Amino acid sequence: MDLEELESLAREKLDTGFYDYIAGGSEDEATLVDNEAAWARRRLRPRVLRDVETVDTSTTILGQRVKSPIGIAPMAMQHRACDEGPVATARGAAKAGALFVMGLFGAGSASEVAAVAGDAPRWLQVYVMKDRQRTEAAIARSVEQGYHAVVLTVDVVRQGNRRRDVRNSWAFLQSDGKIEDPNEVFDHALTFDHIEWFASHAGVPVVVKGVLRGDDAAACIEAGAAGVVVSNHGGRQLDGAISSADALSDVVQGVDGRAEVFVDGGIRRGRHVIEAIAMGARAVMVGRPIMWGLVVDGQRGVANVLEGLQNELERAMALCGVRRIDEIDASLLAPSSLDGRGFPR
Repeated sequence: MDLEELESLAREKLDTGFYDYIAGGSEDEATLVDNEAAWARRRLRPRVLRDVETVDTSTTILGQRVKSPIGIAPMAMQHRACDEGPVATARGAAKAGALFVMGLFGAGSASEVAAVAGDAPRWLQVYVMKDRQRTEAAIARSVEQGYHAVVLTVDVVRQGNRRRDVRNSWAFLQSDGKIEDPNEVFDHALTFDHIEWFASHAGVPVVVKGVLRGDDAAACIEAGAAGVVVSNHGGRQLDGAISSADALSDVVQGVDGRAEVFVDGGIRRGRHVIEAIAMGARAVMVGRPIMWGLVVDGQRGVANVLEGLQNELERAMALCGVRRIDEIDASLLAPSSLDGRGFPR
């Protein structure tokens, strides 16, 4: 599976503004680049002489069974990628048996996504708006529509300085033709007390996305979150922020087994999934490669990316001498992947 070629094919089909919106990061894009580099510099220490005739990539996410620990991160503007937008993404995820996180600004009908057949879990991602009733209504609808969890994204207290978007005069145009400035509509006074309120009122598990520190992760769990997503928003917010891979161990330590930890940002290969799980993640989420698949071939493109990553994961597990996800542990990480305290980098 050549993801660089897939991105190249997608780029040929897109105007410059939309391509840069998806591909770009903030300011000098240092964090964007480091997200991928941080996974690439890790090394595995495979086991041999294990019976790996049968390899099972399935696991559970918040108690629901999935075919693999590879899910789809929330992404805006999917309606610009293909006619069916997030509905096509949801169908591709259902075919692959993967977690799909529907974005609040996915610019499509959350009810249509919820109606897609399949047993894989679907979560709804929301931002907390200054108009709190808007967020509360979105969460209430998600429960009625059968979404299994709510993902609160908390790392957009200000919109990152995305120079490509400024150069292209990119406008955040939704499917209804409205333009919304996140700096104007998001609640910038959000605190852990608000996490506690949402966790107690949502009616489904609440997962907090955008956590890069162990102390913040611990506070989220103490406030009632069922999980956290280690994420720097794909390098689109604070440039110079730590990569998701480098932040993962500290977050896992802060959570201390009290909730599930997920991670996104720069995951491009099946072996990266093994690295993430070995460091304590429950599952990973993938964004940009899914969008390129959606652009190139709609629902089938999404399913192909997921199935390709799952095939890579299965092969890498066999080559590491593990038959099940629960056999992946920190002993698979090479010493060069550890810091001075013995924790995975």
